Amino acid sequence: MSARLPPSNDATTPMLYELRIYTAMPGRLPDVLARFRDHTVGIWNRHGIRQLGYWTTVVGPDSNALTYMLVWDSMADRETKWAKFVADPEWIQVRQASESAGPIVANMDSSFLAPTSFSPLA
Repeated sequence: MSARLPPSNDATTPMLYELRIYTAMPGRLPDVLARFRDHTVGIWNRHGIRQLGYWTTVVGPDSNALTYMLVWDSMADRETKWAKFVADPEWIQVRQASESAGPIVANMDSSFLAPTSFSPLA
């Protein structure tokens, strides 16, 4: 993945950042990471879902988590693309297959963030 973020469709509109934290079921973080690495990222690329980055926790409250950020032009952009993603037949099959031995995600938190006027991301 490139270190530079792809431009938004409208450079005058501030972007919206979605911070998502997936807490894996005990012992299942490798399965969560594999699903993202091997499937989800490619499906998102096909749907135009822009990703800022992915992180695992080295020091912090939970080392059994995947943290990542998505970038949207607007909430409407997010709703349109996310709806297409969750209805994607490949995603449905991948999700079912990855959870055939039980759920791999125990909890998911999502926050929508807008950059401040002094943010380098604005």
